[in-house]
Order: sequence, then C-alpha cells, then structure tokens
Amino acid sequence: MKYLLALLLMTGTAQAEPLRMAFSAEPYPPFTYKSSSGDWTGFEVELGQKICTAMGSDCELSPTGWSGIIPSLTSGKVDFILGSMSITEDRDKVIDFSAPYYDSAAVYIGRDDMDFADEGDLDGKILAVQASTTHATYARQQLGDSGATVRIYDQHEQMNRDLQAGRVDVILADEIASLSFLERDDAQGFKALAEAPKNPIFGQGIGVGLRDGDAKLQASMNDAIASVIADGTCAQLSQKYFGIDICAD
Repeated sequence: MKYLLALLLMTGTAQAEPLRMAFSAEPYPPFTYKSSSGDWTGFEVELGQKICTAMGSDCELSPTGWSGIIPSLTSGKVDFILGSMSITEDRDKVIDFSAPYYDSAAVYIGRDDMDFADEGDLDGKILAVQASTTHATYARQQLGDSGATVRIYDQHEQMNRDLQAGRVDVILADEIASLSFLERDDAQGFKALAEAPKNPIFGQGIGVGLRDGDAKLQASMNDAIASVIADGTCAQLSQKYFGIDICAD
C-alpha cells in the first residue's frame, strides 16, 4: 500500500481533495434546489461544478444554512461559497471574494394592479424580505420611515406563498431570482413593480465567497470564472435556467 501511494505521488496521478462548495440549504430556485430525485441542481450548482472542473478539481456539494454559511467558511468547514452572495463592504471585512460572475437589481414584486411607482408607495403595506440578505439589511437601514411593516422570512419561497395568499403586499428581492416565480402559472397577476434605488448595501455584483487571505484559491477561482464565461459555459447554463444570459461581462 505504501509503495502504491508513493508511486501515485511520483507519477502525479493522485487525486486532489474535492473542493467543498457551500450554498444555501434553503432552496433558492432556479439557482439551487432539489430535483425530483432528491439531488441538488440549479444554475449555481451546475456552474460551481463547471468552475471546479476548470480548476482541475471535483466539487463536493455542502448545503449550509444561510445564516451560518460565512462562519462555516471562516472555520474551514467548507472551501468556498457559491450561492448568489452579493459582494458587500461588510462581508468583505470578514471574507474575500472572487470577481463577480453575475449581477442583478433589487426589485419590488407585487400584484400587477397595485398602485406602486416607487418606495413612497410603501406606506401602510406589509413588505417581505429574506433574512441575512442585502434586501433585509436595506429594509432595516433605509425603510424605517417608509411606513411599511417589514416581515423577515427564512426562505424565498415562503415569501412567494404569502404574497400569493395576500398575507404580504410586496416582496423586495433579487430581480433574476424572481423571474422563475413570475413565470409560474400560479403567479399570474404579479409582476416587478419597481426597482429599488442603487445603494452600496446591495453590493458590487455576485461573487464567490472565499476565506480571507486564500490568495491561491482566489486566483484559481478568478481564472476559472473567466474561463467559463469566455467559453460560453456560463451563458449556456443561464439560458437553460433563465432564458437569458445573466453572466458578467
């Protein structure tokens, strides 16, 4: 056995440990969700696997509760986060990021017959945001005087269901993530009402979260992201899941 291991190391055929890729354990379709077989799939699951391949490694999927996903990274339980994480100033103080691989505006979603032009129309309405997101931070820091009642949800789909049931009036969420909901048959009568104003809270695009100081992996990750964008892999996956190309230029 020792001889075999030594031979593998000498010939360069020993396999590197797979990279542990974290994403939210709370489904976030079409980015990450479980298929009918129970396996995780989605745009970011497939993209992450392609990125790992471009780095010459395998991906080990590590679904993690969103509220604890950064601590899982910093403690070494996972190697990177690929889960629609916005590159924000606050997060950048704790972890590093790759170059962005896509960007998306923050939008308000509600009934298509609602009189809603901008945030001035939030007064008296119930607003839903997902916990531990830039949208929740924005609501807490910027919408305190709007007159809206803010409700925090653990999962995006919970917000969708309560919007459809009339338990909330408006959702503040990622525009691209909302596309799959708005295209569903049971979402007829709902639309993107308005875009939230540009604000540093929303960050500078969506990047891969990396441990602070892991310069080697950061460089490899940036090269791999550039590769899957340049060769059309990212665009192909984007068209598959969204019908448009959301990948960064």
